[in-house]
Amino acid sequence: MFYVKNVPGRERALRAVVGIGALGFAALDRSGVGIAAGLAGAMLALTGLVGWCPMCALVGRKLERRP
Repeated sequence: MFYVKNVPGRERALRAVVGIGALGFAALDRSGVGIAAGLAGAMLALTGLVGWCPMCALVGRKLERRP
């Protein structure tokens, strides 16, 4: 199934960078905070790389199409 991208380019890059940073923090910290950061980082990195966010789709966010 193909999904329509609902995350703009700059936000995708920011999500990927922050997600990878959170995954790096989770690799260093094994407490509950590290595990939570790892889960959040994985979700941010995945949505940044794919360009589709399920929570954004849930609230009806769509990208503007330029002609």
